[in-house]
This record gives sequence, structure tokens and C-alpha cells, in this order.
Amino acid sequence: MNPITTLYQEHAIIVDAVEVAREAEKLIEKDNEAYLQTMKLLLHFFRVYSDQYHHHKEEEILFPEMNKKNELLEDGVVKEMFENHEDFRNMINTIENHLNTGEYVKAQQQLQNYTEALLDHIAVENDEVFQMAETLFDESELERIYFRFEDCDREIGEQQKTDLVNQLREIKATLMYSQA
Repeated sequence: MNPITTLYQEHAIIVDAVEVAREAEKLIEKDNEAYLQTMKLLLHFFRVYSDQYHHHKEEEILFPEMNKKNELLEDGVVKEMFENHEDFRNMINTIENHLNTGEYVKAQQQLQNYTEALLDHIAVENDEVFQMAETLFDESELERIYFRFEDCDREIGEQQKTDLVNQLREIKATLMYSQA
């Protein structure tokens, strides 16, 4: 019952979405409608799974708990993570605006920027933030955070989270099959 393991697992799923996002570019020249539908599903995934489920746990639970343990983190790496999350929200909105105006190449370029920034962010969290968190908390504190994460998923909807992962897998399989 380690909340950090939960976050690592969610990162792995988000990295799968990044792979799908990169494959989606091949649809621009082949099938604009398929590209648009794929992009809409991906943006929904990033908004709901990445932001509402994953980032919410970090912003509302993990980071504040880390700040309580070490006040210096609040103006350092934790502040940077919050800023990244806000940047990601803005980038997703920009991508959506390009899609809505039919500017698919611009949408894809912005998506590329977003996924690169997201992967960099994940690397910092995996290699620094989460490791720091595991050293800051004892077993009972980690367990308490884990149960708060579980409560968070229940409040937002566990089935929706499962559905998002399944949709992502379907999109990935469809893209990989169409590329073969």
C-alpha cells in the first residue's frame, strides 16, 4: 500500500498515451477524421486521467504533505511541479483550439511540445520527487496517503478511470494495427 507505487503506475499509463499521441501524427495525411477523433480521445484522456486523477493526487495530497515535512520544498521542486501542471492545462487548451480551427499540423506540433514536456516532468517526479517523498514519510504516513489516493479515485469515479485506460489501449491497438 504505497502511494508512490500508484503514481509510478499512473505514469506508465500516461507514457502509453504519449506513445499514442506520437503515432497519431501519421493519421494527419491519411485520414483527417480519424486524426480528429483520436486527438479528441487523447485530449480527454490527458484532461481526465492525467490531470483530474493523477495531478489531483499530487496537488491535493502528496505535495502538501511533502511541504509539511520540509518547508523548503514549497518554493523549490514542488512549486515547479505545480507550475508544470498549469502549463500542461494551457497546452491542452491550445491543442484543442488548433483542432477546432482545423489546424491539425499546428495541433500536432503543440502536442509534440506537450508530450516532450510531460515526459521531462515525469522523469523529474520519478527520479527526484517520488524518491524524496519515500524518504520523507514513514510506513504509516505512506499508508495514510495511499488511502487518501484511493478515496480520491472513488470520489472522481473508479470505473471512469478504468474506462479511460481501456479506451487508451483500444486507440493504441487500432493505431498500431492500421500502421502494420
